[in-house]
Amino acid sequence: MGPFHEAAERNQNKPPIGIRFLESIKKKRLSYRTHQAIVLIVTFLAYTSYHAARKTTSIVKSTLDPESSEAGLKFVPWRITYSSEPVERKSLSWKLGDGWAPFNASDGTALLGELDLAFLAMYALGMYFSGHLGDRMNLRILLTIGMVGTGIFTSLFGVGFWANVHNFYYYLIVQMFAGLFQSTGWPSVVAVVGNWFGKKKRGLIMGIWNAHTSVGNISGSLIAAAMLSYGWGWSFVLPGLLIAFAGLLVFALLPVSPEAVGADKDEDELDSLNKAGEEVTEPLLVSDADVKQEAVGFIEAWKIPGVAPFALCLFFAKLVAYTFLYWLPFYISQTAIDGKYLSDGTAGNLSTLFDVGGVVGGILAGHISDRLDARAITAASFMYCSIPALFFYRSYGHVSLGLNIAFMLLTGMFVNGPYALITTAVSADLGTHSSLKGNSRALATVTAIIDGTGSVGAAIGPLLTGYISAKSWSAVFTMLMAAALVAGLLLTRLVVAEVAAKIAESRSQGSPASKAQAAAFDV
Repeated sequence: MGPFHEAAERNQNKPPIGIRFLESIKKKRLSYRTHQAIVLIVTFLAYTSYHAARKTTSIVKSTLDPESSEAGLKFVPWRITYSSEPVERKSLSWKLGDGWAPFNASDGTALLGELDLAFLAMYALGMYFSGHLGDRMNLRILLTIGMVGTGIFTSLFGVGFWANVHNFYYYLIVQMFAGLFQSTGWPSVVAVVGNWFGKKKRGLIMGIWNAHTSVGNISGSLIAAAMLSYGWGWSFVLPGLLIAFAGLLVFALLPVSPEAVGADKDEDELDSLNKAGEEVTEPLLVSDADVKQEAVGFIEAWKIPGVAPFALCLFFAKLVAYTFLYWLPFYISQTAIDGKYLSDGTAGNLSTLFDVGGVVGGILAGHISDRLDARAITAASFMYCSIPALFFYRSYGHVSLGLNIAFMLLTGMFVNGPYALITTAVSADLGTHSSLKGNSRALATVTAIIDGTGSVGAAIGPLLTGYISAKSWSAVFTMLMAAALVAGLLLTRLVVAEVAAKIAESRSQGSPASKAQAAAFDV
């Protein structure tokens, strides 16, 4: 067992074949910064492909169920068309007939809703197990398995078109497995990025990097819509093939951690870090060569200070964000803007501005939290600001198209800002918390706990909206504002602690004793 175990460890820490190939071409080892660039690019492409594969279902719904939105076939970016009254649902014909059984029956919309719920439920459940696995095996292997598996089951949904499958349980089971494999993505990519980037600029870097969510949503919509004219099966098969190919790219190129590829910060980078004031005498994570690390257990990870409040906060933050993701196009199409109703296609296009605002919010929240060194204060402030943004969007978004766009961008910024911050920088911070004493094998578990808990809220929000919206959209927005308020309140204890720390730091820097010490040091 001894020699076999040592051989397995050596193989796990061997650089990926793509890295070895690049080094053979350059005839020297890749620099630390080059490795960082590869990590950012590869993980960005990886999670973009995850979201692109996830988005296809919402576009194809209108083809499977002609009674639902026509946004899929009308998805032409920024063509604005109006109708004088709420858009009536028109049948979309295929060679095989209208819609696709069993989704074109009277309960078709409910069946499609059950597919969404099954996917999100398995995604949330799988997230916990994926994080547990991620801290116990090579993240590059786990990501590859997850991406190839996602590609297979996404494609299998589309295969139902050519195989003429009309059994609801076939599609239900395929979606459940797709959700399970999709759950491997987020804990893994956040853990890898967290391994390579210190805390100093982590919020800003991850805020920019987190744009992959919106890029994936938009690209997935465009691909799925473009393929519909060739048969709705291609709308699933092509994104499935793309994520499987991206999985092979991950296997070939992704360096999981500096220790795994023997990468060290060069002198130039150490000098730049010292000039920026970043601590480099102690590494963010202790290498396996220095300390024999053991993976952190699920219960132990929950006990890390800050994990539970941020996880519960994300539950309510994702409840709000995913309600917009699934219901915003429908809400826009059913709301008269300046006395006119937008077509379903235009409503779908307009709703992408919520994601645009989210990109800005993610970058802004990351930058502010870095400058203040206060993640909880930033996240809570954004959640509180989202409450008036939601109110104004509901109350005045119908006045004109310009106001609708402005309030939608504002709402997307404040809703997705803390969502992006918590699922990226905060998860990475807590996964390398001081209480872990440098143990790097908690990142994936912590990320999975936080985002897994949030994903439960993501499943519940759209489900509740389906029932509440039938009675009143004002009630839906009241629910969303209440959720945003609770999300902010859950961080109160952490906010108070950060404010107290800032006050104490300010007093210590301004005290006579500290000034005398500083003067003596200058002398």
